[in-house]
Amino acid sequence: MAGVQPNSEPPASHHHRDHDREIESLQEFDRVIASGSLAGHRVQSVDLTDRTFALLSTDTTESVFLGCPMEPDAAAKVRAGGALVFPPIPDLPFDPYRGSLYGPDELFEGLVDAGYDATPDARTYHWYQETKSDGDIFASMLRSIHDDAVSDALDEHLAGAQVVGIMGGHALERGSAAYAGAARLGRRLTRDGLTVATGGGPGAMEAANLGAYAAPFEDDMLDSALELLSKAPRFTPSITDWARAAFDVRRSRPAGGASVGIPTWFYGHEPPNAFASHIAKYFVNALREDGLLARCNAGVVFLPGAAGTVQEIFDNATPNYYESRGGPTPMVLVNREHWTEKLPTWPLLQALAADRPMAARIALVDSVDEAPEALARLKAEVPS
Repeated sequence: MAGVQPNSEPPASHHHRDHDREIESLQEFDRVIASGSLAGHRVQSVDLTDRTFALLSTDTTESVFLGCPMEPDAAAKVRAGGALVFPPIPDLPFDPYRGSLYGPDELFEGLVDAGYDATPDARTYHWYQETKSDGDIFASMLRSIHDDAVSDALDEHLAGAQVVGIMGGHALERGSAAYAGAARLGRRLTRDGLTVATGGGPGAMEAANLGAYAAPFEDDMLDSALELLSKAPRFTPSITDWARAAFDVRRSRPAGGASVGIPTWFYGHEPPNAFASHIAKYFVNALREDGLLARCNAGVVFLPGAAGTVQEIFDNATPNYYESRGGPTPMVLVNREHWTEKLPTWPLLQALAADRPMAARIALVDSVDEAPEALARLKAEVPS
């Protein structure tokens, strides 16, 4: 990962940026230590208090230890051996050096017994609010390290995947026809072999992640889940009740399909949803927005939304227009009335695309059920 660098850069030949040099679990540590050298490796958030003998007898030249608990003797030895050691930060509700993405069980730990306010997700949001208002440079640095670590973990997780984004408003209520449509879309695209990625929050985002979760099961599983969730239709006034309903679904049908959610503590009043199997949660919303869209290499489906979704459409359109990330990727807007009359985004998108390769990569459809075919058609088109 690229968070904190030493004061002087080592020669380029000494840089080890490939993921093979990253150690993110005790099992990986034991495997590497068997070779007799940790030189050049980056060890992220691995508890090494029981590996003192191994650390005392191993080459640690130019290695980096990020938030790894270890005995004082071991820490002194690896520093003397040429390693950089960034110690764990006490009393934080999150791990800034984490080597993996979040899961819903981690973010919502304590929900059942103590309610949402006791969860790591809520406590991290409160820490963010307090430190943001203080303007503390140390807290700002920790947030930056955390977000960089999350980006690194997200790249590792999505390596080689065909990722399709599903964007839409957070206000979409459980129990509505539009929510059910977004869930069917997530299920269909997952069954088509794509990795669904959303903004990770409630509303349309949750529905799409729910559909991905339901993909391995029989079709009526989704119908049952939608009925159960409708009893807590929105995350206000009680995030606790809203989240508990989602975990009731997960407990009734465990081991659902995988998908990605990319939410942010910047919008801390919006909780993450519990149906994304892998959650890349950021402090900085700009990193979250750009990172989500940049990773949607198989295209993006835009469901009806308000200002946030409009912003995402043009955040996605800009690199397609300039081809700054390579060839343009598909963009499918759903609901003709919404995108031509209520918020007339489609005419502007068409005008931007005119006479450019991205013109063959945009489509407007009337219903969510038409989106998968439109997406497949746009992927098959060859821009002139």
